[in-house]
Amino acid sequence: MVKEIERAGIPVVHICTITPISLTVGANRIVPAVAIPYPLGDPALSKDEEKQQRRKIVKTALKALSTEVSDQTVFDVE
Repeated sequence: MVKEIERAGIPVVHICTITPISLTVGANRIVPAVAIPYPLGDPALSKDEEKQQRRKIVKTALKALSTEVSDQTVFDVE
């Protein structure tokens, strides 16, 4: 589905927990997530730490969304 949306001219970021699968399906902009049951969170963290972690992932996704790519790219969460 990601590839079809991109073919329509809409950039897409795939936030995923298993990046090899995203690479296999052909996603162009990939942002690694935390874990399968909690892709954007971690219940082991305090609420403030978890909020910071989520912000980092979303900021990375927004950066990836605004970045031109010619090949599949995995963006590291900073």
